Amino acid sequence: MPDVRETDLYPPIKAFLEAQGYSVKSEVGAADVVALRGGEPPIVVELKLGFSLTLFHQCIDRLAVSDDVYLAVRHQPGKRFTKAVKDNVRLARRLGLGVITVRLTDGLVQVHCDPGPYAPRKNKKRSEALLREFARRVGDPNAGGQTRSGLVTAYRQDALKIALYLYEVGACKGADAARATGIVHATRMMRDDHYGWFEKVETGVYGLTPAGAAAVSQAGSLLGS
Repeated sequence: MPDVRETDLYPPIKAFLEAQGYSVKSEVGAADVVALRGGEPPIVVELKLGFSLTLFHQCIDRLAVSDDVYLAVRHQPGKRFTKAVKDNVRLARRLGLGVITVRLTDGLVQVHCDPGPYAPRKNKKRSEALLREFARRVGDPNAGGQTRSGLVTAYRQDALKIALYLYEVGACKGADAARATGIVHATRMMRDDHYGWFEKVETGVYGLTPAGAAAVSQAGSLLGS
């Protein structure tokens, strides 16, 4: 859609609110849109073509004049925008803001969340997984803020311990590796071979690949030492 402007969002928003009995005016004080209905508190809507930190800052400022503040952005097709809506709705709820999208091709207005207090439920499984990973991780081998690629996890450290053992003793049974390293799932880890470090020699017996031997040379950093 060529030459789209923030002002293009206003007519659909105005019509949507008026259909619910509100009196709507634009550019009232610092607010883009203000809607009133009877003696109810005002609804404030800030308009932007896309999600931005500036938009959230503006909406937070509007909370000084009303508890009912919405941010409204242009709807765009595609999975990327759908994910952006989901992520920004999560943030908006934390801040007590509402989120609206406007599809300019037909004027469809969709309210994704309303303003109000929000306390997200804790995910017990994810919390327990976080604590397990922290407890199993040896040392602190990663740089805070690095990309997910190449991260040293407890699983990777366990795989390296197995690789070190195979490097020292040669191909062996999974049960022997599990007993020597203390890694209960050693056989399954060698069978799954997520890193390309292990190869099956015969039933139940695994050896080290060239990639596994190369990983051994990085043992110190991967094990956090």
